[in-house]
Amino acid sequence: MYLKEFEVRWSDLDANRHLANSAYINFMSHTRMAYLTEHGFGHKNMVKYHIGPVVFYEHMYYFREILPGVPVRVSLEIKGLSPDGMFFEFHHNFYDPKGRHLAHCEMMGGWIDLESRKLTGLPEALLSGFESLEKAEGFRHLTREDTRKHFKRPNDLA
Repeated sequence: MYLKEFEVRWSDLDANRHLANSAYINFMSHTRMAYLTEHGFGHKNMVKYHIGPVVFYEHMYYFREILPGVPVRVSLEIKGLSPDGMFFEFHHNFYDPKGRHLAHCEMMGGWIDLESRKLTGLPEALLSGFESLEKAEGFRHLTREDTRKHFKRPNDLA
C-alpha cells in the first residue's frame, strides 16, 4: 500500500472547520500523481507518449471528521486494470496518525491520447511497469463494461 502524508491547512477547511470535500479530492489527486510519478508516469513520459489520466468517478465514504492540526495519511491501492491499461481502478483510504480509518474512496479512470482526445491503452513500456506493481487484495482485470456499472448518461438542457 502506498501512503502519502498531508498537513491539513486553513485553506483545506470548509465552513464547519473540518476538511472540505474538495480537499479530499485534492489530497487523493496529489497522492495518485506522486505514486504514478514514482513509477514512471511522470510529466516527461506523459508528454513523450501524449497521454494523460482522466477520472470517470470518485465515490467517497466519510467515517470521521478530519480537523486542522492533525496530519492525515492517504493511501492508494490498485484494485483493477484493463489488459491494455486503458482503464484503472484505485482505492484511497484516509487515516489519522493513530491509524484510525477516516474515509474511503473508490475511483475509476482511464488514459486519453492528448492529441485525439480519445481513450487509449498504455504504451508497452508503461503497461509493463504498471503490471509489475503491487495489486490490492481483490484485484481484477477491468473491461469497458466495468466503466459503465453506474451507467449515467448526460442529459443536456437543450
